[in-house]
Amino acid sequence: MGTMGAPMAANLARAGFALTVWNRTPGRDAAPVALGARRAASPAELAAASDVVVLCLTDAPQVDEVLFTLGLADALAPGAVVVDCSTTSPLAAQRVAAALAERGVGFVDAPVTGGSEGAEKGTLTILCGGADEDLATVGPVLAAMGTRVAHLGPAGAGQWTKAVNQVILAGTYLAVAEGVTLALKAGLDASAVVAALARGAAGSWVLENRSARMIADDYPLGFKIELHRKDLGIALDLARAVGAVLPVASLAATLEDGLVGSGYGADDNSALARPIRWLSGL
Repeated sequence: MGTMGAPMAANLARAGFALTVWNRTPGRDAAPVALGARRAASPAELAAASDVVVLCLTDAPQVDEVLFTLGLADALAPGAVVVDCSTTSPLAAQRVAAALAERGVGFVDAPVTGGSEGAEKGTLTILCGGADEDLATVGPVLAAMGTRVAHLGPAGAGQWTKAVNQVILAGTYLAVAEGVTLALKAGLDASAVVAALARGAAGSWVLENRSARMIADDYPLGFKIELHRKDLGIALDLARAVGAVLPVASLAATLEDGLVGSGYGADDNSALARPIRWLSGL
């Protein structure tokens, strides 16, 4: 329950679900517990109390740890469904789905997009892969966390779609960073420029929600750049596997490597503007 998972859990509590929570880092569950959620002592205890389990973790190794090393999967009753809102590879999602199916447990890969604001407001877009019956079971849970739930195919389809999302975001962040930098170098009021463009063809979520950070050269956390780099790594691996060429995503990954190596990995992803500004003498 970090930047995304804690507010998502809080929204489930507000929606009236009988919620049990557990977190790898103690204390990160304070918001849902304050709203009435019960704190479990272990993943197995949580599983025993739950028909639906929602995971929001860093990557596939952490998902495997919680499910199969710490005992969550073995404590689930047949008919339960696991919803994984982590961003992992489609192959990892399919492997988890198969392992849970052997236990009679359903699985939906359900990575999310919409930023920390969307997690807090319950307006996330949730990208789902899984069986129709499992989506039907968890539909009310997903509706409490997001306003758009897309069922895109069998297990793994949600993660494929999230990879596409992260590729598009990489290009959009870079484009907005370049546009903001050009406006600043031209001596324009960059905020006024953004306001003028936001409802035109150049409009985007990034332009509206992250350009102010690029203008101010200040990048408070919304989504860590090191996590976006992890996601881009997944996307680029998938691209190589299917023979797709992604030059813009590859450039973004290179710039993000430099930022992480320079100690900026915990900045918001809008910090992709840093190297654009640096190269431009800002």
